[in-house]
Amino acid sequence: MENASSVKEFILLGLSENQGVQKVCFVIFLFFYMIIVAGNLLIVITVISSKRLNSPMYFFLCSLSLVDICYSSVTAPKMIADFLVENKTISFVGCIAQLFGVHFIGCTEIFILTVMAYDRYIAICRALHYTTLMTRR
Repeated sequence: MENASSVKEFILLGLSENQGVQKVCFVIFLFFYMIIVAGNLLIVITVISSKRLNSPMYFFLCSLSLVDICYSSVTAPKMIADFLVENKTISFVGCIAQLFGVHFIGCTEIFILTVMAYDRYIAICRALHYTTLMTRR
């Protein structure tokens, strides 16, 4: 007879068992999550709506803000919601999806930061060639 058990879900342990502490943590984490999303949305709206902010640096900044919104939204909503519920579990598929999302979006963020660094390198070290190298094509 072989062992046929498999993991269907994980039990998430919180910061505290005390309901009062969990409610305070819920408010604090929700506040910071909302500030992060609102700040990044403000950057995106400002860059898109302004006609003067059309250089590659602002395009990459807008892209980085969108990726940061996605990165913050992969795990934070589940964590914030778990502060208020009794059954703090996550399915195996949900855990793998969060893990994939964090790694994929994290790699995307690093790629955008690398491109931004290259953009600044071209603008500073090769200033005369900047307009020909960094076009929208």
